[in-house]
Amino acid sequence: DKANDLGRTIGQSDEYKALKRTSDALGEDREAVTLLRELEGLRRQAGEMIERGEQPSAEMEQRLDDLLAKVQVNPTYQRAVAAQDNFDKLML
Repeated sequence: DKANDLGRTIGQSDEYKALKRTSDALGEDREAVTLLRELEGLRRQAGEMIERGEQPSAEMEQRLDDLLAKVQVNPTYQRAVAAQDNFDKLML
């Protein structure tokens, strides 16, 4: 019963509602989704190269930096990160 009450309380918190809202908005932001998918794909590719003992090319590293810079200035992404941060603080 206490666990159910806690779950309900968390789900009704402003922090959770903001997290849900910003997560939904991020999923609907085509530009952000495209950038995040490309960034994740390149990160995965670079990780696989490193696991094989290969060094990612300077071009790949530059592309990763460029994508990361574009993602970080995206307002929808910024709001989602802030909401996640606030929710994490609540959970702590």
